[in-house]
Amino acid sequence: QSRIALLVSSPISARPMNRQEVLEAMRQDGSALRYAAAPLRADREFVLEVVRQNGCALSCAAAPLKADRELVLEAVRQNGHALSFAAD
Repeated sequence: QSRIALLVSSPISARPMNRQEVLEAMRQDGSALRYAAAPLRADREFVLEVVRQNGCALSCAAAPLKADRELVLEAVRQNGHALSFAAD
């Protein structure tokens, strides 16, 4: 069972994952950003680090970050499909 599945199904999963937990989980499941606390999903430097590992994680970023040109370009460099998650 993956770490993500264990976190989601465990009693502690009622709390959002912290920065280190999300980065660790990203190594196993690129979509782990969706489990992060809202402040982490809005943290530009954190999300930039995450989309460098998985461009499609842009889909879980806070709305203002989806309009951040540099962040979107990094996400698209990692995965061209990430462009579909960018703000118009």
